[in-house]
Amino acid sequence: MRPLTPTRFVEFDPKTLSELEGRAVVQITPEGTLGQAARTANRLTKGAIARLVEAKSFEKTKAGDVISLAWPAGMKVEALDVLVTPRKLTATEARKAGAKLAALGGGKTITVLAGSMVKAADLALGMALRDYRFDAHKSSQDSTVGEIVIAHKSPAETETAFAPMAAVAEGVHMTRDLVNEPANVLTTTEFANRLVEMEALGLEVEVLEEAELAELGMRTLLSVGQGSDSPSKVVVMRWNGGAADAAPLALVGKGVVFDTGGISLKPAGGMEDMTMDMGGAGVVAGTMRALALRKAKANVVGLVGLVENMPSGNATRPGDVVTSMKGGTVEIINTDAEGRLVLCDVMWYAQERFKPAGMIDLATLTGAIIIGLGHENAGVFSNDDGFCNAFLKAAAAEGEGAWRMPLGKAYDDQLKSRIADMKNVGGRPAGSITAAQFLQRFVKDGTPWIHLDIAGVASVKSATDYAPKGATGWGVMALSRMVQDLYEDR
Repeated sequence: MRPLTPTRFVEFDPKTLSELEGRAVVQITPEGTLGQAARTANRLTKGAIARLVEAKSFEKTKAGDVISLAWPAGMKVEALDVLVTPRKLTATEARKAGAKLAALGGGKTITVLAGSMVKAADLALGMALRDYRFDAHKSSQDSTVGEIVIAHKSPAETETAFAPMAAVAEGVHMTRDLVNEPANVLTTTEFANRLVEMEALGLEVEVLEEAELAELGMRTLLSVGQGSDSPSKVVVMRWNGGAADAAPLALVGKGVVFDTGGISLKPAGGMEDMTMDMGGAGVVAGTMRALALRKAKANVVGLVGLVENMPSGNATRPGDVVTSMKGGTVEIINTDAEGRLVLCDVMWYAQERFKPAGMIDLATLTGAIIIGLGHENAGVFSNDDGFCNAFLKAAAAEGEGAWRMPLGKAYDDQLKSRIADMKNVGGRPAGSITAAQFLQRFVKDGTPWIHLDIAGVASVKSATDYAPKGATGWGVMALSRMVQDLYEDR
């Protein structure tokens, strides 16, 4: 993966403005009050910023807006970016402002004259998150920010605050890279290899191959991948940063590296987007990277089921009955409802082996969740209010949209099968809920559990606050924050 853009923290000195190159950023308030660096820039440009504030158009500006002055007189920079910020900036406001600045980068160094800004580390995080490109397969690669320089009155303290944020940003970038990668590159084997590479960060990584999965009884998972030449795998990543006797949090990700729908073949239009059907596994991988990089003081195990869903003479047929690792039988009505078949075996294995303190599964599971929530929120399903509320709080703090959805026995009734213990689909009504109800059958009594349906937020068609169009990396920040809040800050 491409490394994060280098970020330096230096002593704030407005006198250096005249010698800076690339882009320089100064601050003014929505009321038009100039900060210390803005006053210096105003003097160098012979009143350009004062004229900007006095202009009628300035009345329409809002907090977080950036007004760029190209090739300002009296300065060497190519652009002077005037950032409109209130005196007391929230973390979210600072991050969004940083993201806007990074989007202007154009391959140049950006020097932010932050002065005594309290949330300067968050501003730097916003820049790091937005300064992302996936151009590994292009002949000519797009320019990103050359370097980020934060000039602050307390540079050492700001750099210290930014360090764990940078770890999370790197995890987000890893998730985006995985989700954006084409399926002929990110095969199940290549995916597993990239996860094994994280052993260098201190993670314990184990790859379970098909023979071992068969011995364990993961027949629902294996049924999804049996039509593909790519071998199905389960990868287990362990971060042991907490007490030796503390039960881990288990993160379980759906990793369908490409989903044709199998014999229940998807329509051709848009099928190319199914490279992102491993998004849940991508989020688990990025979160484990972030936890390892920031040396989280918690025990977390990440498990991902890696398969490819293809039609062939060996593929699972609609109407087949398969026995899960738990022992129940599943009538496979639709081979395009394959993600739950992958997750249920891995979830059961995670509980059997690790006895987790809680379990969260993530999957680009249903189109129905997009109909219900669009691309603003992931669907959240849970059997435990306290556990669920801890996640929702973390997601809100990190600005990652999440909305709790219902569960209930009436939805379970839709999964009744005439010939097996259950069906893998419950029909069109409440499609995302019946998928969650299916998964809940593989949650042991007493295990706090959350299911995150991220089909609408994993990859999007237009830029978000923190990412260009394509993979978003949604979930890495929220999960890292939840680990910090629930397991580290005790």
